[in-house]
Amino acid sequence: MTSITELRDTLISLSSPPDDGSGRAVLNRLDELRVVRNVLDHQIAVHIALLDASGAASRAGSTTRSWLIGMGMPPAAAHRGARIAGGLGALPKVADCAAEGYLSAECVDAVVRGITFIDKQAAAALSDDDRKGYESELLAHAFSGATPAEIDTHARYIAMRVADADPDAVAAADDASLNTVHTRVTDEGRVAISADVTAVIGEKFLSMIDERSGPRPEPDGAEDRRDVAQRRADGLELLLDQAVIGAAMTTAGAPRTQVLVTIPADGVDPARLPWVGAVSASTAQRLSCDGGVAEIVLDDEGVPLRMGTTKRLFPHHLRQAIIVRDVCCVKCGAPAAHTQVHHVVHWADGGPTDLDNGCLLCQRCHTQVHHHGWEVVMGPDRHPWLIPPVDVDARCLPRPAYNRRTMRLDDALV
Repeated sequence: MTSITELRDTLISLSSPPDDGSGRAVLNRLDELRVVRNVLDHQIAVHIALLDASGAASRAGSTTRSWLIGMGMPPAAAHRGARIAGGLGALPKVADCAAEGYLSAECVDAVVRGITFIDKQAAAALSDDDRKGYESELLAHAFSGATPAEIDTHARYIAMRVADADPDAVAAADDASLNTVHTRVTDEGRVAISADVTAVIGEKFLSMIDERSGPRPEPDGAEDRRDVAQRRADGLELLLDQAVIGAAMTTAGAPRTQVLVTIPADGVDPARLPWVGAVSASTAQRLSCDGGVAEIVLDDEGVPLRMGTTKRLFPHHLRQAIIVRDVCCVKCGAPAAHTQVHHVVHWADGGPTDLDNGCLLCQRCHTQVHHHGWEVVMGPDRHPWLIPPVDVDARCLPRPAYNRRTMRLDDALV
C-alpha cells in the first residue's frame, strides 16, 4: 500500500506533461489534480471527524478547530473542515461522491450548510426520508454545475418551502424576537458594532449603505483609495446624518427606506429581496402591505410585467423594474447604484420610456454606447443585448447583458 509520504513525493516530483501546443495535456493534468485535491479534502474531513470523536482535544482543554489552526491550517479551512466532518455522517450520498473526488470541499460544505439551514427552518426535526430527499436535490444541483453560492441559494429556496408548509412556524430570518444589536467602546475609544437582525431589517440596512458607499474619485483625480469597509463606514455616518436631518424636518420621523420585493408569477420559487435573497411567503405578504415597499411580479422569463410611462425620464418605480431585470450595467457589470437608465431607441427618435426600451448602463459604458459605436438592442427574450463596433468584433456578434453572459443568442431563440 502506498504511504502518504510516497504520494507526497510523487506529487512533488511531478513533471510537466508533453505539450503539443493545444494545451490539452495541461488541461487534462489540471483536471486530474482537481480530483486528487477533492479526494484529499474529503480524507481531511474524515480524519477531522475521527479526531473529534476521540475527544483528545477536549481532554486537553482545547477544541478540534484550535488544534487544526495550531498545526498550520488556515482558520477558514479549519472551520469548514470541522463543519463538513460534523455533517457528512448524516449525508451518505454526499460522502460517497466526495470520497470519489466528484465534489469539491466547497460544494460539499455548501450542501452540509444547506441541510443544516433547512433543518433549522423546519417546525419539527427533519425525517430521514425528508433529509434524503433534500440531500438528493442539493446534490443534483451541485452536479448541474452550480457554484457553492448557488447551492446556498437553492437550499434557501427549499428552506422557505419547508417554513411555509407550517403557517404557525416563524422562520429564523423573520423572527424579530431574535434581533440583537451590540455596541462596545474599545480601549482605543472607538465603538465596535455588531448586529443580528431579521432579513427585512438587514435588507433595509444593506440597501441604504450600498447607496451611500460607492467609490468616488480623490480630489487629485485618482481612484478612491478607501477599501469597501471604509466606504461603508463613511456611508453609515452619512446615513446617520441624513436620519437626523429627516427627523428634524418631518413630523413622522426619519425617512423610511423603500424595499423592493420580487414575486415570481408562477408561485413556484419564493419571493426575493435584492440583498438578502429568498424570503418566506408570510414575509412577502407582510411586505406587500407596507407603503415603503415596491412589489414587482416576474414572468417565467424573469422579466417584470410590463410597466410604462409617457415621461422622458425613467421614474423611480420603472427604474426599479429595470434593475430587477438587468441587475447591473449590461455592458461591464457595474453595480446598479452606479448606473443610469438608457433609452434603447432614443427618446428623440420616438423611443418610449418603458420597460422594453430601457437598460442599465454606467456612465462610462453609456458614453461608449452613445459615442463609440456600441449598440444596445432588445432581444426576443425581452432582455438587452449588446452589439460591439467593428474594431472590437469584426463580425459584430450580439452579446448578452452582463448578468446573462453564460447565454448564447441561439439559446434565447429556441
